[in-house]
Amino acid sequence: MSTQEECQDPQDEAALPQQPSRRRFLQSAAAAATVGAAPHLRAQTQTPAAPPAPINQAAPPPRPVTLTINGRAYTLQLEPRVTLLDALREYAGLMGTKKGCDRGQCGACTVLADGRRINACLTLAVMHEGENITTVEGLATHDALSPMQRAFIEHDAFQCGYCTPGQLCSATALLNEFRYGAASTVTADVRARPAQLSDDEIRERMSGNICRCGAYANIVAAVRAVHDGGSQSGSAAMQDAPGAIGASGNGHGDELRNVHTNHRTT
Repeated sequence: MSTQEECQDPQDEAALPQQPSRRRFLQSAAAAATVGAAPHLRAQTQTPAAPPAPINQAAPPPRPVTLTINGRAYTLQLEPRVTLLDALREYAGLMGTKKGCDRGQCGACTVLADGRRINACLTLAVMHEGENITTVEGLATHDALSPMQRAFIEHDAFQCGYCTPGQLCSATALLNEFRYGAASTVTADVRARPAQLSDDEIRERMSGNICRCGAYANIVAAVRAVHDGGSQSGSAAMQDAPGAIGASGNGHGDELRNVHTNHRTT
């Protein structure tokens, strides 16, 4: 009996396409899988790298740092990494300067260093030895509020009071800067002395101090009142009388300071 292969015409076989055998297909697939898995097998057999050597994170020892704050010398035991803000609040016990963003963006920690306003959270305490640091507690003198503090009260320039210490220090320095001829980005000609302290000038020069209560209009009015009245600013008054009111002060200075320190745990 003839099979199908015997009955098939040889010309028909030549016409059919060459099909790979099942055995050859399986061999090709196995070879491809082996080649693809080789890098992974090599990575698994490699010896793991040794862990990095531990970094010595021991804190540097504290050292005595003498800061002149509001006319009084404070000798504090501080690590070199302690910021001026933490030194004032946690070591010197002056809680008027507030910690807001702790990134130099809100201005709540503004203090004066030799009459120049700085963000206390962005500078180290050890960098200010030999300088005269003025905080909100030092703006008043001999139990009398500074002109800027009185103007803030009269013009209702604060609500919650949290940003007020920084606002007061910044406004005090602002008047001194303008008096000495410092220009701002809104000054028409920065090469010349500003002609007048306009409201735009005040807003620009106070732009580094944020008030979340939105008392900006009253803050501008308070600064303008002090400027137009020609009163001596708090910074200049403190230089004339360095024995500024401190933690033991009383009278109107205590009244304003209580408003500023209503958040002692923050």
